[in-house]
Amino acid sequence: MHALSEGWRTVLTCLVGVLTLVGIMTRPFRLNEATVALAGAAILLLFGLIRPADALLTLARDWNTFFFFLGMMALSGLVEVAGLFDWLAVQSARLAGRSAARLFLNVFILGTLISMFLSNDATALILTPIVYLFVSKLRLPVLPFLFACTFIADTASFLLPISNPINVIILARFPLDLLTFLRLLFLPSLVVIAINIGVFFLLYRGQLKGSFDPRLLPTAGATVRHRAYFNYTCVVLALVAAGYVTAAATRFPLSLVAMGGATVLLTGALYWRQITLRKLSTSISWSIFVFIAGMFVVVRAIEDTGLTTLFGHWLMYLSSGTILGAVLVGAAGSALGTNLVNNVPMAAIMTAALGSVEGAPLGTQHAFVASTILGCNLGPNLTTVGSLATVLWLLILRQRNIDVSGLDYFKVGLLVTPLMLLGGALTIWLLLR
Repeated sequence: MHALSEGWRTVLTCLVGVLTLVGIMTRPFRLNEATVALAGAAILLLFGLIRPADALLTLARDWNTFFFFLGMMALSGLVEVAGLFDWLAVQSARLAGRSAARLFLNVFILGTLISMFLSNDATALILTPIVYLFVSKLRLPVLPFLFACTFIADTASFLLPISNPINVIILARFPLDLLTFLRLLFLPSLVVIAINIGVFFLLYRGQLKGSFDPRLLPTAGATVRHRAYFNYTCVVLALVAAGYVTAAATRFPLSLVAMGGATVLLTGALYWRQITLRKLSTSISWSIFVFIAGMFVVVRAIEDTGLTTLFGHWLMYLSSGTILGAVLVGAAGSALGTNLVNNVPMAAIMTAALGSVEGAPLGTQHAFVASTILGCNLGPNLTTVGSLATVLWLLILRQRNIDVSGLDYFKVGLLVTPLMLLGGALTIWLLLR
């Protein structure tokens, strides 16, 4: 009877988990992802498929992830208020001279820097409308530049541990010191960025032959809304960047650096009356916390059934115990999963499954962890459902009467994403040989 009850427990937990993932993928009745994830967690708790104490313990254990999301979103919103992103966009356009091609390259460079230090969400959600505004003023084709914003957001999102919250989720279970992270992923990042830029220049070469009149640009000073707060923001960001590097090197919680930087910036913004708490709260996507919390509880319940351990053993079997196999399986599996159920739940599922590889040789462990980060970061470039940032990018475009269908996006993603995944995975393998 006990075995039967355990069997039914496993079946029901898996059923709820599958329905939750399907709901995230299909969004029935126009429900958002957060509502679906919360409903899945609530059903598990209601039917006793996970104990409330275990659910609370899971959420408490991942406090660093929640506070990192909060700190990064607050930082991005406060930096936007200072006009720094507008100022950088103007500088990028002026450095391009009159060349549309050089401006295109500068958008990639700017997106890389923002993703590197302020996360991919800042690039996709804040840089996109700014680039649209300036490119429209310069009377250049807007679509190549808009695609550059969303693609480089994810392509450059594993240069540092803080470049994507997904990295924080995975590293919470498999901590890597900064030097190890850079050794495994920095060169692959540069490789995939180069592939992304190269393919896009080939793809849009006909639309990038033109030039623009720099006199159509606003002056750099016009983008600075309050000089004192602007200078203050630049200094605080430099300190935050140094703090991130130091924290990553010493394994100090990254969330505390993000929250500390956001608090210092907020203090300046309130002092110079550049923002109110209510306005700041509107720049934070609160539903992401509900979504992550719900998914963490669902994955924990599935993990308790032992199925994620079996999944991990299956991954080890597919990899044949080799580093090349681990890299290819980890990258392909996580990239495929991000386009089925979004990269946040896929990262949670993969980290739970990879718990079973902790007894494997260190090279194999590093291969799986690095390739999972690679797949979860790059996978969303294939379709519009891989990450919330891409969905929001589409909404930004629709607000400006630009309609990019899922098929249009997939045609671009199919040209570049498999090449980036393969190039990044092979680079990781060569580094681990």
